[in-house]
Amino acid sequence: MDKRTLLDHAAHSAEERVLLAQVLDKCELCRRRDVPAYTDFLSPAEQKSAEELLRAAREHEGWTALGGYPEAERRRLCFLPAWQEEPDADEALAVLRATWYEGDAPGHRDLLGSLTALGVARSKLGDILVSPQSADAVVCADVADYLAREWTQAGRVRLRVERVDLHALSVPTRRVRAIRDTVATLRLDAVASSGFGMSRGRAAELIVSGRVQLNHRETLKPDAPVREGDVVSARGLGKFALKEVGGLSKKGRTAILLERYL
Repeated sequence: MDKRTLLDHAAHSAEERVLLAQVLDKCELCRRRDVPAYTDFLSPAEQKSAEELLRAAREHEGWTALGGYPEAERRRLCFLPAWQEEPDADEALAVLRATWYEGDAPGHRDLLGSLTALGVARSKLGDILVSPQSADAVVCADVADYLAREWTQAGRVRLRVERVDLHALSVPTRRVRAIRDTVATLRLDAVASSGFGMSRGRAAELIVSGRVQLNHRETLKPDAPVREGDVVSARGLGKFALKEVGGLSKKGRTAILLERYL
């Protein structure tokens, strides 16, 4: 299948077509020059689209995704030449640690906004991991030195920034709340109703309006099936995972265990 046909089948918008074309370009660069090649950081939804594209292109091996730690959301795709078995994470990723004085507490939005205000594209930035008195930002290695010099403030908070080794990345414990419930059906609207604490009708409205993603892909169908292990997110409401599907109650409802991310 040629490049144009691949993109016609895989891309759902003009913007996504440009992104996927860049993924194919990196893959072709690696294969043609026999050198490692890296995309910029991709969101979970973009990663899923890229993975589907690479499967269609029959690129099942010779690439991996790097985000700095196993649970990373934003990752770079790394295409490896035949002579290289493992990616060089230090070539692709860098970690900047920002600290501030006690009492000041910039949030994720403040930190991200201060980075993009320096003229760095969002695609050059990976996850930003916020701890009580510091934050670690995973970034593309080629912008690390610039950001280490220029990233001095987030909102009104003065920052002290240093570059640290990738293995020293500080990953805070993810806070979750367990929700045990029963649902009439494992449809998206029913599960979202339970996970976000709203009526099933309201959940259906959010879905058809395009505000809900199932496994990082926009889903407009309230009756889309949800399976164990799936992740549901909604703009402005957060996300949760369906961790377990149990048996039926006497009233024919299905027991579920959700983990809501806090």
